[in-house]
Amino acid sequence: MASNSAFALSIPLSFVPCRSNHQTLGVPTKPSLALFKLANPLNSPRFGAKPTGFSSKPTLFFRRFRARNSLGDAADDEPPPPLVGEDSAVFELAKQKIASWVYFSVILGTVLYVLDVIWIDNSTGLGKAFIDAVSGLSDSHEVVMLILIMIFATVHSGLASLRDLGEQLIGERAFRVLFAGISLPLAVSTIVYFINHRYDGQQLWMLQNVPGVHQLVWLSSFISFFFLYPSTFNLLEVAAVDKPKMHLWETGIMRITRHPQMVGQVIWCLAHTVWIGNSVAVAASIGLLGHHLFGAWNGDRRLALRYGEDFEVVKSQTSIIPFAAILDGRQKLPKEFYKEFIRLPYLAITALTLGAYFAHPLMQAASFRLHW
Repeated sequence: MASNSAFALSIPLSFVPCRSNHQTLGVPTKPSLALFKLANPLNSPRFGAKPTGFSSKPTLFFRRFRARNSLGDAADDEPPPPLVGEDSAVFELAKQKIASWVYFSVILGTVLYVLDVIWIDNSTGLGKAFIDAVSGLSDSHEVVMLILIMIFATVHSGLASLRDLGEQLIGERAFRVLFAGISLPLAVSTIVYFINHRYDGQQLWMLQNVPGVHQLVWLSSFISFFFLYPSTFNLLEVAAVDKPKMHLWETGIMRITRHPQMVGQVIWCLAHTVWIGNSVAVAASIGLLGHHLFGAWNGDRRLALRYGEDFEVVKSQTSIIPFAAILDGRQKLPKEFYKEFIRLPYLAITALTLGAYFAHPLMQAASFRLHW
């Protein structure tokens, strides 16, 4: 369950309810003349038809009969169970308010300006002093990298664990502002340090000139972003324009894995460690993967406390390992499962991922100018 700071941490390092209702096919309780006039042999018990529970329309019944017999298993024709969680990545344009997006733009601009003044700008901000203090703990870039990730992870996961208490004390919006205000500068520092020192470690292997490696790394990174950001779909909540909520997502990428951000981070780390091939990349991957593995456990714990039996239902139908619940039959995919991905948030992720790839030179130049 991603947050805005985890969203920021992963980009430069590169990179609900639509319920399935069971329909009850009606059967007349009293015989009628029209029913007797059908005289369709498919309606007789001889052909496996039940005396009740099926439509009197022969076309509909024949379609169901043929589908069940062709599959050899009547259960395969049953729709997936109704949702107890939320349908993810739903964006209804008709329900959007222009004022909300104006507020979002103003808040985003304000946050970026304040972040630059109090943290990024070396003449006024504290970011360089923070990096210098951590760098003074060790001459090893690998150790500094791990310390930076550990600081970020402790703050990020610690505040997430205190979310329920914090929201009770100061409210959902105020806690989101506090959470972002502390996590975001630490994420930026970790990102900039990684970009500036990614090639300073001990070279362990060099595969960048091997044919196909660049394409594999690029494709893996692209796919990882569809896993990394399922909980940033509602940007208005991220910016606290709408009241932030802890969502129990159940559709889309959640059908593949219950912890998509962790899976996305694994894919990203493996791809970039293969590409860079040195000790700094290995250290960064170890730190990030450790943080996300803990986050998966902590996320389940927090959702269980918040949603109780509903979460247990979602948990029983999903898996941490991608596709495991689908393969063992616990997750029943809708017939048009692909439509859960043809939604504006996923299209936005596609555009942002491509933009981040082509903006790599700009990010690297901006990070280098900070001399962190």
